[in-house]
Amino acid sequence: MKKVSVPVTNDVCPQTLFVYGTKNEDGTPDFGLFCWFSYCWFDELGVICAIGGSKRTLENIRRTKVFSANLVVEDNLPLADYFGTADGRDGDKMDVEVAWEQGAVLDVPVLCSSPFCFELEIDKEIATGEQNEVVLLCRIRNVLKDERFVDSSMTPEELYKAIAAVQTCVDCDYWSWDGRHLGKWHERAKEIKADVEIGAAARGN
Repeated sequence: MKKVSVPVTNDVCPQTLFVYGTKNEDGTPDFGLFCWFSYCWFDELGVICAIGGSKRTLENIRRTKVFSANLVVEDNLPLADYFGTADGRDGDKMDVEVAWEQGAVLDVPVLCSSPFCFELEIDKEIATGEQNEVVLLCRIRNVLKDERFVDSSMTPEELYKAIAAVQTCVDCDYWSWDGRHLGKWHERAKEIKADVEIGAAARGN
């Protein structure tokens, strides 16, 4: 098969999405959407993630050295997309109905709607450009998985179908694990933003 050189891109390389959970200085939770996430090896399995730009999430991670990574699935995609569009420094970002719980090992917020979550601790930070362009090497301190997916009788296909993880690639789109189009970036967030606006109107804001 003949190959040709093209401009630098990763447009046909699907990326799994995660919502990172951190705590603000006052102990309240903050969530943000990220996709530059993969794995590395220390003396055990670890996580590598890249964060670019000035973000509340990165500020919280640098201060606390811990965070959660919550797998994005079809059921929580609108909420995840909302977390990817709302600015963490906006006072009303978290004025949205979101079920979360405390991590089992670390002091991190974990999304109840995510079936698979990592509790992560920073091992090393590597600068890749400006001050807020970094790669984080993380140790996995705990893994949380929904009980319904801890079933050795499920085939890999049955498991992937049941979890329904979301991927992103090609022109800022969301895709299902089996190739169905799930919407564009910032599009699914409108489902959540509409609820926020209705709530604000009801409070007279």
